[in-house]
Amino acid sequence: MSDSVTAAGVTAEAAAAQADPAVEPEYDPAAPAPLNVDRIPTGNADVDARLERLSDADHLATDGHVEVYEDVHKGLRDALTALDARPGPPAPPRPYENRS
Repeated sequence: MSDSVTAAGVTAEAAAAQADPAVEPEYDPAAPAPLNVDRIPTGNADVDARLERLSDADHLATDGHVEVYEDVHKGLRDALTALDARPGPPAPPRPYENRS
């Protein structure tokens, strides 16, 4: 291997990698990487939108995941709470008004 630097300030190895797309760049375990988790639609548009939001974490560094996960968790909890909400009792009938 050569550590010579080109006029552009790039090592000869890096320049060769740029010129030949078959040469893969070095693996960086700290770089964001998609989790590739399948998301199966639930049929509930609100829940599906929240689950789709999880894909935002695929492009963030690990320290950015917490915000996405907390947002999704809150949204799913709100959706579940809405399912438990029951309409109140029916309004009592209005008394008959005699207009004679």
